[in-house]
Amino acid sequence: MKPGLAVLCVLSVFVLPLNGQDGGLSRSVPERTITAFSISMLGEPGYPDGFSHFDYVNPDAPKGGSLTLATIGTYDNFHRYALRGSCAAGWVYFYDTLMAASLDESGVYYPLVAEKIEYAEDYSFFILYINPEARDQEGEPITAFDAAFSFTIIYEKGVPFFKTRFEGVRVSVLDKGRVRFDLPVSGDKEMMVDLCTLPVFPRRFWENHDFSEPLLVPPLGTGAYRVREYGMGQYVVLERVRDYWAKDLPVNRGSYNFDTIRYDYYRDANVAFEAFKAGEYDLRVENVAMNWAVNYTGKLIEEGRILREEIPHEIPQNMQAFVFNIQRPMFQDRRVRMALNYLMDFEWMNKNLFYGQYTRTRSYFQNTEYEARSLPGEDELAILAPIQDLVAPELFTREYQPPVSDGSGFIRSQMREALALFNEAGWELRQGRMVRRDTGEQMAFELLIYDVSSERIAVPLQRNLERYGINMRIRQVDVSQYVNRLRSRDFDIINEGYDANYFPDSGLLQRWHSSMVDSTWNTAGVVDTAVDYLVEGILDHQGDKEALLAWGRALDRVLTWNHYVIPQWHLAKFRLAYADKFGRPEVRPRYDVGLDTWWIR
Repeated sequence: MKPGLAVLCVLSVFVLPLNGQDGGLSRSVPERTITAFSISMLGEPGYPDGFSHFDYVNPDAPKGGSLTLATIGTYDNFHRYALRGSCAAGWVYFYDTLMAASLDESGVYYPLVAEKIEYAEDYSFFILYINPEARDQEGEPITAFDAAFSFTIIYEKGVPFFKTRFEGVRVSVLDKGRVRFDLPVSGDKEMMVDLCTLPVFPRRFWENHDFSEPLLVPPLGTGAYRVREYGMGQYVVLERVRDYWAKDLPVNRGSYNFDTIRYDYYRDANVAFEAFKAGEYDLRVENVAMNWAVNYTGKLIEEGRILREEIPHEIPQNMQAFVFNIQRPMFQDRRVRMALNYLMDFEWMNKNLFYGQYTRTRSYFQNTEYEARSLPGEDELAILAPIQDLVAPELFTREYQPPVSDGSGFIRSQMREALALFNEAGWELRQGRMVRRDTGEQMAFELLIYDVSSERIAVPLQRNLERYGINMRIRQVDVSQYVNRLRSRDFDIINEGYDANYFPDSGLLQRWHSSMVDSTWNTAGVVDTAVDYLVEGILDHQGDKEALLAWGRALDRVLTWNHYVIPQWHLAKFRLAYADKFGRPEVRPRYDVGLDTWWIR
């Protein structure tokens, strides 16, 4: 038998009401189903049924000790899914999910709250069997009613994306051990897999709290850690649940080894860095090249009590970038966005600011097989044919590459290209100022940031823009203001980006589809018929790896040539600095540092 695969069986269904509703099931005939103990979006799961633990853990790792980490900013509540506010760090530990991800694989999940899954061959519905041993953090049973409630409460009162993504899903409780999800259309394997990652909230707690509002007290959870103490906005301490019901499940064995995890909040990244060198917290993933190259000095480092290590990896890389708000009239013209791309001199920055440590990012699928390279092949051309007149003509004749300089700081050839594009778009250089040809208004906009380190990388771009009479103001605000302005789309450019994609999945809907333009997920504010077509095509081909290769590369090609961002850079390794107090498994997970598998020596 293949890993995770069971036999075909016949399903008989009866429905218990959930809050007076039966879920509206319309199927009255038995369905042929598959029963499995693990699921994979593409291919087969890597671990067989009944595996004892993941390869990247030490199943005998000792429990105990404390881990202290730092985070920048502040927080004002304990509810990640509220429609406003900033949630405390560590919230991911509060709740178990129905099934748990493997950090060795992408899109593969194994039993946690749900001990197995039964699904229709056409993915029109599926049933999750709740582990009868599942308990919340007070020892009360977790049942199918909690699972159904969790979906319903997020759908009705949680973040808008959830409702958009799962529109038409019907949930029903068959009995206390089984919950059924009926999907709006058959064949959507990805939606089924996504629903299996649903966090489970104790119904008895959230029935007495407004799910849409910030939570000012620590929640009752279902996960491995709960809040022990906190200073609102300053620190939060999590404690390991000693009688955590799932601690010996294969997906958890060897993980969650620290008795406490403390997050200290710092308003300034430089202050946080100095605090680390003074031993105020235990581990730092360094993302500032200059710090890594020259600033790790001090007594603890010299004495070997703080260690440094570079760990190469093959993890897909984020599209970190200066992101345009293309809802702003100035940035609606692709030629303006393209011209501004010519004025960022990455090669000079990499040499003088980053000690040559970085590589320029050129794809929304960086470091994956879905990255668009060369020219589109026949499979991509067939996909692009219906939208040929709606996309940049260059993508059919040129491979996308960000502009390249010689690193000297003089970018005359790039400036000539930029000037030509500005002129085409109705702008001209007049008396040292870039102005609109028709009104004489100077090109001016604001880069919104919340972290002082962002200013350091923005200033070189600002100086190049000044040479062309373009006024880019850099405005730093605190995290709360930043989040509020992001949510109300009150910005011109931000230093943000897009999460890495392991493969083209439904997350692309929230980032790029026009239906999400009013959300914070569609950061650039894209409303584009061609992009919608490609995203919808990707959703229609989930589970088909060969088709996704063509659709993903086609989307990557269209996005990059649309110049929604000024791409920055990436580093294909971890730069870790940590206190000399940890033990680690011999094998690191493929897609993560694996901090949850470490322990105190």
